Amino acid sequence: QVQLVESGGGLVQAGASLRLSCAVSGRSFRSYAMGWFRQAPGKDREFVAAVKWSVGNTCYDDSVKGRFTISRDNAKNTVSLQMNSLKAEDTAVYYCAAGLTYCSRSQTGYNNWGQGTQVTVSS
Repeated sequence: QVQLVESGGGLVQAGASLRLSCAVSGRSFRSYAMGWFRQAPGKDREFVAAVKWSVGNTCYDDSVKGRFTISRDNAKNTVSLQMNSLKAEDTAVYYCAAGLTYCSRSQTGYNNWGQGTQVTVSS
């Protein structure tokens, strides 16, 4: 089992940057793929980005490619999501997830989830 705790959400203006962090603990988490998802009010939870912990390979949804960067820190056992040039449509609760399928864009590819952190972008 892997435990995930997100932090770093908040309220920012459009065009600003924000960095989310996910503290990871538990057994064998370095063999997992880590993902970020988000869920806006009234919408389904959607894939944002993923990183394969062991080698650092990354993948992104087209809506955030070039603006968001996912990374992992082996020393701190954290996964981060650097979000630049934020838009109002990025407003959502952001969730960190861990699973065994690298770059899965489906929630079913992840079996460990954090509690989420709210990101609100004002236009």
